[in-house]
Amino acid sequence: MATLLGHTLGTPQLTPIEALDLFAASGLDGAEFIWLDDYRGAIPESDEGQVAAAVKAHADRLGLVIGGLTPYVTELNSLDDDVYQREIGRLERALQVARGLECPRIRVYAGKLLGDEPADEVPRLRQRLVDALRRLGPMAEDHGVVLCVENHFGTMTVSAADTVSLISEVDAPGVAILYDQANLTFTHREDYEEAIALQAPWIGHVHVKDLEWIHPDRVLKTTAVASIDKSERVHASRMIGDGVLDWRQIVTAIAATGYDGSYSLEYEYRWNPEDLPEPAVGFPESARRLRACFEA
Repeated sequence: MATLLGHTLGTPQLTPIEALDLFAASGLDGAEFIWLDDYRGAIPESDEGQVAAAVKAHADRLGLVIGGLTPYVTELNSLDDDVYQREIGRLERALQVARGLECPRIRVYAGKLLGDEPADEVPRLRQRLVDALRRLGPMAEDHGVVLCVENHFGTMTVSAADTVSLISEVDAPGVAILYDQANLTFTHREDYEEAIALQAPWIGHVHVKDLEWIHPDRVLKTTAVASIDKSERVHASRMIGDGVLDWRQIVTAIAATGYDGSYSLEYEYRWNPEDLPEPAVGFPESARRLRACFEA
């Protein structure tokens, strides 16, 4: 049976303990935690173990799993050696945190590619990323963790085809794909049928969210990896069932591949609170709708 998680992207005003309480009350099976300093809903990157231990203990009391850890490591393909080594080191620390949480997955950005890089740099950026993942993958396997490279704007894996190409070249244990159909949709990449067919052998985690178009004919151009500036937006965030994605069909197609892992409600309240009901309303209803997709 699939594991349904709440993502703390949706709980910017709650502490990690309060987020766990909300996820439990919403009928979810666990949490995906942001790993970041200066964000109330996160396990801090600078934490010396106290916050992570308290989160793990509270999750255990509630019968919840910590199903994902989400760092904001955006320059894993940097050509600057100091930056490159720093970013690898951050993910090495994230692996240690995940092991302590008994967390089986870490979200990974496929470096940074914003479209303004000199053409002759792109192959070098890709090779840096491949080398980093080949180095980190066996470490992840040793920690009992899978690094899940996300379909994500502003990176080297915007499309499903890009992601499969990268994962195939890396060909390392402990490295898989984080499938995000909403990201593929608003960047005008593959539809769910093609995306799932391409990525099926490597899917290790799934992000669940929905959207409505603001500018359906505009090509998304971003100036950052982690978030989209308001002036750049081509879509609005929506609860699943209120947007353009048919999650019942998507879930059915994923299940048909044999995948029975985690689905994380990436409720984008941190970035777009004006688009969504408050988390205390949105998470229970989103969880109900997502669970209904499995019961059809």
